[in-house]
Amino acid sequence: MSKIKACIFDLDGVIVDTAKYHYLAWRRLADKLGFEFTEEQNERLKGVSRMKSLEILLEIGNKNFTEEEKLKLAEKKNNWYIEYISKMKEDEILPGAKEFLEIVRASGIKTALGSVSKNSMTILNNLKLIKYFDAVIDGNKVSKAKPDPEVFLLGAREVNIEPKNCVVFEDARAGIEAAINAGMYSIGIGDAKILNKANFVIKSLKQMTIEKLNLL
Repeated sequence: MSKIKACIFDLDGVIVDTAKYHYLAWRRLADKLGFEFTEEQNERLKGVSRMKSLEILLEIGNKNFTEEEKLKLAEKKNNWYIEYISKMKEDEILPGAKEFLEIVRASGIKTALGSVSKNSMTILNNLKLIKYFDAVIDGNKVSKAKPDPEVFLLGAREVNIEPKNCVVFEDARAGIEAAINAGMYSIGIGDAKILNKANFVIKSLKQMTIEKLNLL
């Protein structure tokens, strides 16, 4: 019998690719502030909270603002992001994600979303994915960003499974570290060189099977 009793999924880069919309919104903000923001620089923002992302962006642009101004800038970016994701369609679900969620649930394994995004419910509802999760933990329920394990520990608690029996699916280094800090297994989605602390790495959930879970 598998020791894995719950799968906890990050959202961006694992279930859907909303990272491109985050990038477009941050780049739009950088343009407004008068500096360039590249895709390479955007890598620093992956798995990081909105306000921390803004701090990194302003550091790149060598810009200084008051706390009140920063909140307004973050809100402006988020409004643009919501504008982009409100037009998302089901064909934007990443390859294998929906199918693997169905397999996991059919096997009696609990599923939870563990994302720092405050827009997770909007995305899940737009893509008709909400029914595939026993629990949704997002930026509206947590106060600490990854690599703090709060989001994953709360996910385990909501599905009533011990952390040692959970596996996290993540595409960001900070997310893998958060899983380790939570005492959970981790499977990286993406580049094995970047996600080298994960138990193992796959290119997408299309490559994932229950048999591979049993190897953990």
